[in-house]
Amino acid sequence: MRFDLRVSGPEEMSRDELIVVVRRQAGQITAMAGQLSELMETNEALAGKLARLEHLLSRNSGNSSNPPSKDDDPGKPAPPEKNKRHKGGPQRARGKQPGAAGTHLAWTENPDDRRDRFPQGRCDCGDDLDGARDLGIVDRYQQHEIPQVAVKVTQYDQHQVECGCGKVHTAQRPDGARCGPVGYGPHLAAFAVYLMVVHFIPAHRVVALLESLTGAAPSVGFVHGMINRAAGLRTGVDQRIRTLITRGYAVCCDETPLRVGPQQPPAGKKKAERYLLVACTELYTHYLIGDRSMDTFTAFVVKDLTNSVIVHDRYQNYDSAQLGTLVHQLCCAHLLRDLDDAAQVYPDAVWPTQIADALRGLIHQANLAREQGLPAIAADIRDALLTRIRNGMLVGLSDTTSAGTRPGQRKARLLLEVLRDRPDDVLRFVHDLKVPPTSNQAERDLRPSKIQQKISGRLTSVDRTRDRYTILGYLSTAAKHGLDKITALRDALTGQPWMPALPAPT
Repeated sequence: MRFDLRVSGPEEMSRDELIVVVRRQAGQITAMAGQLSELMETNEALAGKLARLEHLLSRNSGNSSNPPSKDDDPGKPAPPEKNKRHKGGPQRARGKQPGAAGTHLAWTENPDDRRDRFPQGRCDCGDDLDGARDLGIVDRYQQHEIPQVAVKVTQYDQHQVECGCGKVHTAQRPDGARCGPVGYGPHLAAFAVYLMVVHFIPAHRVVALLESLTGAAPSVGFVHGMINRAAGLRTGVDQRIRTLITRGYAVCCDETPLRVGPQQPPAGKKKAERYLLVACTELYTHYLIGDRSMDTFTAFVVKDLTNSVIVHDRYQNYDSAQLGTLVHQLCCAHLLRDLDDAAQVYPDAVWPTQIADALRGLIHQANLAREQGLPAIAADIRDALLTRIRNGMLVGLSDTTSAGTRPGQRKARLLLEVLRDRPDDVLRFVHDLKVPPTSNQAERDLRPSKIQQKISGRLTSVDRTRDRYTILGYLSTAAKHGLDKITALRDALTGQPWMPALPAPT
């Protein structure tokens, strides 16, 4: 039996056969259209995910809040070369600046000790050099050295005396002495607290360091307990610092995550972390551990800054009505980072770079006027730069009529709306040279917490962490007033903490 494998062409098919073929092909086309639609949706979703991942990967210290230490993480592209042409002033070179004072180890006219050195041994002729004739000094050398440290045990015998009237008097123990027959002195205790709080060295390593340097080997419990003791001895100073900050003309504020306490996140939270808040000026530093809720912000010093200009990073809580009526200066460093980000989102647009260059120019001019003792920026320069900012903002708003869908577009649009709706809060530093253009002071005062987390990781006790930042606020304020941190700690441990003076009444 033979089979005919030939397929009939359309011209050879009957009408009924053609109808069957068309219906079959219509079904196939419908199925393929559905598959194509699913593939297009999947491709669109994958393209959006890829765009978001590329946007996240492009985050660096120049266009986001990521620290510079993250710029070299694996897979991170190198940050783009920054434009070295700043219209507001010349680009500052790295290293020592022209005209800056140099430093060196100077010769001392009145040394603490003088020692004559003579050649020792015998001459080639066999004579002993001890009997040689002195020809005078031909070379001088001064060596700066610290004495070798060793623990010294001192016994204090407190006597009683009886006055002629019959009253008995007992001598007091030395400053910083604790109860019990034996204890460590305030110098060693201050050094231990200094290493833990200022240099973030764990307690067990502090013990090892003290033993190797001094021969003293206090217990880890004693060393760690000194944090609570040192913080308790200066509670009044912390309240004084807080009060003085509320009287500041301009106060920088910031907040950063802090890993402290249990590793299990509390109910309703994604991360097991708190926040460290700082309020500071050039003379004072005050910390608070909490979170980013309004309860924490209400308890913080911010609520009492109604007579100050508060410099911050635009976090929404600073604008809450619960904090009262505050006068704002939005941090220009954060604005410039967002503008750099917008320049990457819109690489062909001129407005991000135009606004950023003009803003940097205003900051430069404000710094120049302040350094030269001028009351304000020159009006012609100021007005020209302000016009460039306004024109760039208007062009940007017309180019971004909506928040957009690509990563970074919504952030750029919100930035432009801030420039449009809050010009006084963005440019207050231009018209008042006593207002800093950035919250860099707060960033500097928060840097120790970031360093600590890199060195030691999570802190286990919330209470001891509060003690740490109570001490750190005290030491930061003392250092801003020109005091030595070790001395300030020792004074606190002897019951005589340094206290910042209240300003003279006006």
